[in-house]
Amino acid sequence: MTEQTRRLGLDIAGLLAFGYDLRLQSDDENRFMLTVLDGGTFASSVFLHYPTARKARFGYLMMLPLLKLHARHDLYSFVADVLDAGSGGLRQSELWAEANLFLTAAGDTGKTAMSATFFYLCRNPEAYQKLADEIRSNFESGSKIRGAALASCHYLRACIDEALRMSPPAPGILWRELAPEESGDQSFIVDGHVIPDGTLVGVNTYSLHHNEEYFPNSFTYSPERWLAPSITPEAKKLMRDAFAPFSTGPRGCAGKAMAYLQISLVLAKTLWYFDFEAAPGKLGEIGAGKPEMGTGRERPGEFQLEDTFGSSHDGPYLTFKPRGDFWKEIGENDME
Repeated sequence: MTEQTRRLGLDIAGLLAFGYDLRLQSDDENRFMLTVLDGGTFASSVFLHYPTARKARFGYLMMLPLLKLHARHDLYSFVADVLDAGSGGLRQSELWAEANLFLTAAGDTGKTAMSATFFYLCRNPEAYQKLADEIRSNFESGSKIRGAALASCHYLRACIDEALRMSPPAPGILWRELAPEESGDQSFIVDGHVIPDGTLVGVNTYSLHHNEEYFPNSFTYSPERWLAPSITPEAKKLMRDAFAPFSTGPRGCAGKAMAYLQISLVLAKTLWYFDFEAAPGKLGEIGAGKPEMGTGRERPGEFQLEDTFGSSHDGPYLTFKPRGDFWKEIGENDME
């Protein structure tokens, strides 16, 4: 599912941000982008942890011509009048940087969230059945599955959140530096340690999400933890405060709501039209941990990630079966 969800996510990002249909799902013409983005996210990860490596020269994808040739009412259409507006306008380098970030953040990381959720659902039959029942009992047809209507599907959100917790799309450290105007005359103190001005600080998201103090049985996929009425308000707040798949604070992901909408629609429509399970044999094991993979990667119930600023991974491989005759409902609107 990694490649399929990745192509889907980037197709959505291309249409939404640039008004351009990349057609990655149906055409191989633009699939060179996938290799380019792999290199870009890997380089970003290196730069993030070793800033001096920025002296190296790396090529990047020139997407700007697509903006002017195929622009519609998209997220980047507002720059048309200011791109070449002299010293007061945007520089092309700034726009390229923003476009590259958007494609990676909005399109490429979505693949991890969707792939991880598919992985955990097919390995946790009780959660799978609960979610399938929720989707199939709340809608009359696949065409009725829309963003606003999905707000009532609380178990769907819990399944997504639990996958994001166990396998966050950005599993590493997002470094930050306290601006002088933020600190004022006060020392920046963390756990009794004074942090000098100019020091980069950060918390590893994967480690945070598997801290037993915040998430008991942290390596168990349990959507119920987000819904359990027995959890005290204090414990629930602590858990929510430690949940950071989209980072937190003013620099948190601006596309969080869009990401949830995209993932929710894909999962809900898939479960309406199809049943799915892990592929038989060795293919079905791809993406899972194994003892021979070493410490930290030995758990067969955990979707395996490699930190590349975003995430690199393979799998899961699934078998899909049409659900009765519901697939006959699929029309052009559903396919879009």
